[in-house]
Amino acid sequence: MAEIEIKGVAKQFGAFKALHSIDLTIADQEFMVLLGASGCGKTTLLRIIAGLETPSEGEIRIGGRRVDHLPPRSRGIAMVFQNYAIFPHLTVFENIAFGLRMQKQPEDEIRRRVTRTAEMMHIDPLLKRYSGQLSGGQRQRVAVARALAMEPDVILMDEPLSNLDALLRLEMRTELKGILAQSKTTTIYVTHDQVEAMSLADRISVMHKGRIIQAAPPTEVYAHPAARFVGSFIGNPPMNFLQATWVSPGKWMVAGMVFDGPGGEAVKSVEFAIRPEDVRPVAEGGIACDVRVVEPLGPHLLVTCDVQGQLFRAVIDNDVSVQAGETILLTPLVDRIRWFDPETQAAITIRGS
Repeated sequence: MAEIEIKGVAKQFGAFKALHSIDLTIADQEFMVLLGASGCGKTTLLRIIAGLETPSEGEIRIGGRRVDHLPPRSRGIAMVFQNYAIFPHLTVFENIAFGLRMQKQPEDEIRRRVTRTAEMMHIDPLLKRYSGQLSGGQRQRVAVARALAMEPDVILMDEPLSNLDALLRLEMRTELKGILAQSKTTTIYVTHDQVEAMSLADRISVMHKGRIIQAAPPTEVYAHPAARFVGSFIGNPPMNFLQATWVSPGKWMVAGMVFDGPGGEAVKSVEFAIRPEDVRPVAEGGIACDVRVVEPLGPHLLVTCDVQGQLFRAVIDNDVSVQAGETILLTPLVDRIRWFDPETQAAITIRGS
C-alpha cells in the first residue's frame, strides 16, 4: 500500500509563505495531478514529499509510515524531472540501471528490471545507444523507465512533458497513464498545463497562492468548480462571468434575462457563470452580445463579445453566420449555469443542481 497522507504541511521562505497548511490524501495507485500557475506552490509541495525540501510545519506519511524526517533514498520514491537528468556518458541500459546499481542489486535482477521497463516504454531496441543519439521523446522515455525500474511505492513527476513538442506530448500522455496503471504505482504529477491534467489525472488538485482550492476528478473540477478561480483557470477558453441583479427571492437578472438562482435572505449578491460551449444562438429572448472577434476553430467558431461592458466568449457551430460588429443573441443551457459569491469567490450550490 502506498497511500500518501499530507497533514498540515506549510512552507515558509523568510517572510514569504509558499504553502498554507496543506491537507491532502492520495489513494494507493492513484494518479494525482497538482495543477496551477507558476508560483502557486505545486513544485514546492512535490519537493517536500520527495525530501528535497523540509516542511516548516506538518507531516507526510507514505503507506502509514511517517517520512518527512527521512532522506529521499529512504522514502520509497522515484522522481522524473523536467530536464530528464540522463547521464550522457552512459548507455540507455546503464541509465535505466543507475539507481539499481546504487542499491547494489544483483546483476540478474538489474537485467530483468531494465529489460522489463524498457519493453514497457518501447525503448528496448535503444538499450545500447547513448543519450546524444536519442530524440527528446526517447530521452523522456528513458527517464520514466529509470524511475519505474526502481519499482518504487511512489513516482513523483515535475512537468516531465513540458520540453516536448505538441505531437510528442500527446503521444506520451496517451502512453503514460496506461504504463503507470500497469505498474500499479501511486503517482503525483505536477503541471501548469490543464490539458495534461484533465487527460491524465484520476483526481486534480487545483492550487492557487499556496493553497489547494479543489481536489476532485477532472470531470467534477470542470463541471462544478468549487471557486471562481477554478472556473477561470480550467477550460480553454475559461468560464464566462457576468454580474447578476436581484429581482425577487431566487430570481436574478443577468444581461436582461431572468434566471432561477440562489435564494434565501443570506444571499445578498451573486455572480452568474457559464462555460463558452454551454450557450446557443437564438432568434429572440437571449443575452444580447456585441461581437468583437470571430475565430474559426475547425468545426467551431470562438466568438468574443461584449455584454454590457463585460467580456463574454461563446463556442458555436461553424455553420452559424456571424461577423465582427454584429449583435447576436445567446441563451445558456440552464442546467450548466453556475453561481458564485462575489465576496468569498466560493461556488453557491442550489438544491437539485
